[in-house]
Amino acid sequence: MSPEFAQEFGASIDFDQAMAAEDIEGSIAHVTMLGSTGILPQGDVNQIKAGLQEIAQELQDGTLDEFTIANEDIHMNIEAILTAKIGPVAGKLHTARSRNDQVATDFHLWVTHRLPEVITAIDKLQGVLIQLAEAHTDTILPGTTHLQHAQPISLGHYFMAYFNMLQRDKERFEFNIKHASVSPLGAAALAGTTFPIDRQQTADLLGFQAVYSNSLDAVSDRDFAIEYLTNSSMLMMHLSRLSEELIIWASYEYQYVELDDAYSTGSSIMPQKKNADYAELIRGKVGRVYGDLMSLLTVMKGLPLAYNKDMQEDKEGVFDATTTIMGSLHVMTGMLQTLHVKDDHMAAAVQNDFSNATELADYLASKGLPFRQAHSVVGQLVLKGIQEHTALQDMPLSELQAASDLIEEDVYHDLDPRVAVERRTSFGGLPSPRSRRRLLRERNC
Repeated sequence: MSPEFAQEFGASIDFDQAMAAEDIEGSIAHVTMLGSTGILPQGDVNQIKAGLQEIAQELQDGTLDEFTIANEDIHMNIEAILTAKIGPVAGKLHTARSRNDQVATDFHLWVTHRLPEVITAIDKLQGVLIQLAEAHTDTILPGTTHLQHAQPISLGHYFMAYFNMLQRDKERFEFNIKHASVSPLGAAALAGTTFPIDRQQTADLLGFQAVYSNSLDAVSDRDFAIEYLTNSSMLMMHLSRLSEELIIWASYEYQYVELDDAYSTGSSIMPQKKNADYAELIRGKVGRVYGDLMSLLTVMKGLPLAYNKDMQEDKEGVFDATTTIMGSLHVMTGMLQTLHVKDDHMAAAVQNDFSNATELADYLASKGLPFRQAHSVVGQLVLKGIQEHTALQDMPLSELQAASDLIEEDVYHDLDPRVAVERRTSFGGLPSPRSRRRLLRERNC
């Protein structure tokens, strides 16, 4: 094995250059603190800060010199560029810190900066779900269990179920901020430093909410990243479930929805095809994010304190997961914004599917028949209806009464799928259109 290959194998610059802005930000805060505590002369501090600010501007402008594997990681690359700009005084920047607390600081900053972006993207998707729910408070479709028609439901209520899932995702990411926004800077290699540093000052300069109270924990903790990947995995699971629904609903057999051409593709040989490829991609990318989570959990599972080189493998999965969840959120938002709902197909699907059977059972129970007996009576009627291809609401009253003398003319009112939806007023159930709209307004505040 050549020395060059070994050097390349050990280097991290190919991926940790993504934290270049955070590395510079952390260094500016660190050298500012070194000056205010008197550890470095103010003249040196001003020179180092000016050099770092110039590098930051070049990074923003896209004119910064290319990073090299010879300098191994983002920290050494930035320091090398700084040295080329201001000379040996650049070496004083590393006073009272180690690459261990430096990389941990960079990583904390990177995740802390991305969390609001993820939360905002979830907010936007929730906004579209609320718009769909408002537009379809009166749209009826079959609710299913085991993919079998179960009971009529409101499409607006259905969309709000996914709103609630995303709300939990958002809250998990919001809580993640508490653990990401903690400063490891000043923990040095593992045991702190003999210099009279001010860790609270650097934390304040960097916008961190807290400071690690244990130096060993500070340089070896990656719980915040694992939490981020766990939250990302749950988010992708929810997006995958919604994608699966859209894929099924867009199929020829269902025809409940039509996806916009921008979020569909055709077939190379079958001109009639309109494939839900983007929903399928979101569904497929879940495995990628799950893999990122399992990778980091496995890296961390047997590490002794404090820092180990294994932890160089902590970032790529987080970077990859972020790209994946942000892309998936943006695509799902656009896909739902342009979704065409076929209300008539949904309404037709609840007319002859016996999904109002529970309504008849509830009707009999309200007349005093024990529910188990009512269930049996309705089961026999459903069997008869299937055999004779007749829906419950289309059976003559005499036929219904032959099954139970408790049934009267008013039963047809209860068997109407729309009435079945309206009558379910228990908390969390299918509220009336008026209360649904009130709930949506409250959610949209």
